[in-house]
Amino acid sequence: MTKDRMLQPLVSGIFWLAAVFLIALPTVGQTTRIQDSEELRQLGPDERGNRLPDFSYCGYAMQERPIPDVPVRIVVPVRAGDNTRRIQAAIDYVSQLPPDDRGIRGAVLLQRGKHEIAGGLHIRASGVVLRGCGSETLLVGTGNDRRTLIRITGAPQTAATNVNPVQIRTYVPVGADAVGLEHPAGAGLAVGDLVAIRRRSAPEWIRLLGMDDLGGDRHGPAWKPGTRDLVWHRSIRDVRDDRIVLDAPLTMAIDPAFGGGSIVKISWTGRIENVGVENLSLVSIESPSHEKDEDHAWFGITIENARDVWVRQVTFRHFVGGAVAAWETASRVTVEHCASLRPISEIGGWRRIAFFTAGELTLFKHCYSEHGRHDFAVGHAAAGPNAFVQCEANGALAHSGPIDSAAAGVLFDLVRIDGNALSLMNRHSAAQGAGWTAFNCVLWNCSAAWIHNFAPPGATNWAFGTWGEFAGDGRWFGSNGYVQPLSLFQHQVRRRLGDAAARQIDLMEIETDATSSPTPDQAAELTAASRSPASNVLDWIASAPRRHPVPIDDADAPLIDEVWSPEAVPARPKRPLSIVRGVLSVDGQPLAGSRMDTPWWQGGIRPHDITSARPAVTRFVPGRYGQGTTDHLPDVLAFMLQNNVAALDHHYGLWYDRRRDDHQRVRRMDGDVAPPFYEQPFARSGVGTAADGLSQYDLTKFNPWYFDRLKEFAGLCDEHGRVLLLQHYFQHNILEAGAHYTDFPWRTANNINETGFPEPPFFAGDKRVFLAEQFYDITHPVRRELHRAYIRKCLDTFAENTNVIHFTSEEFTGPLHFVQFWLDTIAQWQRETGHDPLVGLAATKDVQDAILADPERAAVVDVIDIRYWYYQSDGALYAPPGGAHLAPRQWARLLKPRPPSREQAIRAVTEYRQRYPHKAVTYSVEGQNFMDFAAAVD
Repeated sequence: MTKDRMLQPLVSGIFWLAAVFLIALPTVGQTTRIQDSEELRQLGPDERGNRLPDFSYCGYAMQERPIPDVPVRIVVPVRAGDNTRRIQAAIDYVSQLPPDDRGIRGAVLLQRGKHEIAGGLHIRASGVVLRGCGSETLLVGTGNDRRTLIRITGAPQTAATNVNPVQIRTYVPVGADAVGLEHPAGAGLAVGDLVAIRRRSAPEWIRLLGMDDLGGDRHGPAWKPGTRDLVWHRSIRDVRDDRIVLDAPLTMAIDPAFGGGSIVKISWTGRIENVGVENLSLVSIESPSHEKDEDHAWFGITIENARDVWVRQVTFRHFVGGAVAAWETASRVTVEHCASLRPISEIGGWRRIAFFTAGELTLFKHCYSEHGRHDFAVGHAAAGPNAFVQCEANGALAHSGPIDSAAAGVLFDLVRIDGNALSLMNRHSAAQGAGWTAFNCVLWNCSAAWIHNFAPPGATNWAFGTWGEFAGDGRWFGSNGYVQPLSLFQHQVRRRLGDAAARQIDLMEIETDATSSPTPDQAAELTAASRSPASNVLDWIASAPRRHPVPIDDADAPLIDEVWSPEAVPARPKRPLSIVRGVLSVDGQPLAGSRMDTPWWQGGIRPHDITSARPAVTRFVPGRYGQGTTDHLPDVLAFMLQNNVAALDHHYGLWYDRRRDDHQRVRRMDGDVAPPFYEQPFARSGVGTAADGLSQYDLTKFNPWYFDRLKEFAGLCDEHGRVLLLQHYFQHNILEAGAHYTDFPWRTANNINETGFPEPPFFAGDKRVFLAEQFYDITHPVRRELHRAYIRKCLDTFAENTNVIHFTSEEFTGPLHFVQFWLDTIAQWQRETGHDPLVGLAATKDVQDAILADPERAAVVDVIDIRYWYYQSDGALYAPPGGAHLAPRQWARLLKPRPPSREQAIRAVTEYRQRYPHKAVTYSVEGQNFMDFAAAVD
């Protein structure tokens, strides 16, 4: 098929509205009735059946029933101190109650006052509601953990085993609620089945969009087939001979010419339903002296593996990441009468995304955000439809709209963005190759500084009645004036469900009569009205409790302290690491197993990135938990046990920001950093601007999240007989590619501590960096004291742990004098504190032997790790010298050694075991097991 023939049906779909809307554009300030009810019903279809999506299905129960007022089953009075366990116990109490015929178990009522929680709360069961007594009920997140305060999470779906995917071989238009299939009943599909409908992101479609080449010839973010699939989850309402009818429409055309799609019956028994959070305030306590503090709660509420969820009349203050995030597995969610106020954070990527959805059939109504970035945002391949209705952003710092690839069927209805843009557009390489973000999306009576309305090939976007500066080749109608009906969402609800359902939308009235020739009486009336500020969404939210009071009658519900008392958490026995006859041992037995490296920089937050990710302890994705994001540390430990991994070899990330994957050495123009974030051990200062666009580091202060995570993981290792190998440094930043140094916290431009490295840095050939000599220079007074304080912080953190081995640095080929300084700092700390940590020595052979020949310093060393030298398979020694300013792989490229063999590895271990029988010897040459050789020669 030629490209011209491929485009013919798609181009006709882009312009079909031109034949439908034959109207005159209004003058500024006028109100234009786009269609009356009957005509709006005829908005499409075009010759292929494409029509404007119906957004009336968005929200709790698809608007078919109101949010319920759930009876109170347990009451939590205010009590001083940390109430995490107490409130969680109340949630768990209600979670065990039997559901009624609506699937409702009951509400937890938090009484008026301040309820402090140092952790987070988790709703895991259907029919559970967490309710306050209004704005006087404050749920206050204390401490410096970057958690989500309230997580609503069910279990992931599982595919049915009795039905294979059925291929969709006919064209399915935009807005369709039926899918043509050959004999669907014969394929095992029946009324009531839950199905997943997948629209493939095929190579032909990617090429049509121009997303196969986003510029550059290395580390390019071009789309790959299968990485932008859209997946809708629907129930089957009817089965006919040639089609199935769904409970909600689709938002993108499925075209066999562009990859087509498939449908499969699924089981999702773990998804929870009828869950709510309402009628309270959530507060994240930040440092009053740090205006960009991020060591506090990041998200207020996140939702995943759940449907028919609501968040109503909740105020959020000071959160870093945002107020509410509905992740990919969230559906039929209503967030209404909510405000995100005074966020405290850096001005950067994945911060201040106040109200966010990556799910489907979600509704954000009457939501207000101030000083946000992407205040009302839609994520990667959000299948839709999704809607934002009468929402307002004040002092916006970045655009609202879809912010990642291929969001379909999003409505922005009566949305106002003060000071920034509302965008349906191609973001090209931004956000790790977001490219085309919006397909078949609608702006209706919206205003923003800029209205971006661009049309992707094969689809379109619409703007009706918009105010601002305009850009884009999408479909435009009634610019600089209101269109009628005032709200498309309300109109579609009325058309589908009737007037009573439409009245539940509860729109704030807007004056649309802007006559240029008022009568004297009208002028007097308008003059009187001008003495007061215009109505706004925040005022409408504040008045919601009067219009829609949430009941707080606790009837005969018991108090939590009457039915629950905290049990003492038993101390878990430890399985400490020890050295027995020169062998690392646990429970008196030699510890054998492999060594697992930590990821340096890989990953992503899109589904195809997450599924292939390896475990990491200090990788951070805001608001996301699990594989490839912010790992559950018990899961990391379980992975080690299941795979016979004896030790995790940890060092800090190569760079914090995934944008640096491009290996450029340029200063970024903004702080739109891309997750996952590979956290550094040092804290941001909140002042200045580092090369990544966030504030500069303060090397005298440390990142509490980074060290707390490592401390928690070390505790798990103590309990389960595993080992944390803590590399204090990571030499990769100061040798090899200059990009590794560009965002490095020690770089002079990146910190407030005057570290004294040359700025701008010298990059050999404008590419390579050779800063090891300066970094290891302990005669420099500033750097020396910074090194000393950092080494002591590493020791202090793990002073009570038994299964941590401290090492100088990953990839260490540095000089003898720095290892001497490092060991002397440890020895001084040991004398001052009385603690005796396990200390490992991994260095080039000349440095290693020099230390071991020094009785005073050798006494500090407990473990000799053979890592940067070895005997080759032919018996020849490969031992590059230390302090020669070359990295391990640079030496390997230069000397081209043969690989080691098991026999030669045992030889190396044996030699050191015989010379130093009271020290453990491990073998960590790349590609070889960590502990096995030591045990083999015991």
